[in-house]
Amino acid sequence: MDINDLRSITTVVGLLCFLGIVGWAYGRGSKKGFEEAANLPFAEHDDQGAASTPSHPR
Repeated sequence: MDINDLRSITTVVGLLCFLGIVGWAYGRGSKKGFEEAANLPFAEHDDQGAASTPSHPR
């Protein structure tokens, strides 16, 4: 086993990991979770609003 065999194995493992991530991201079960995460910035958590509490002092 030389360095080229190791490089080939690493390439195949990397490709399989990539395809697994793509399959997970575009799978049917992930859509609901991604939609909820996309709407998090628009969710209201307090009654005062974002402008009432500064995020950092000036």
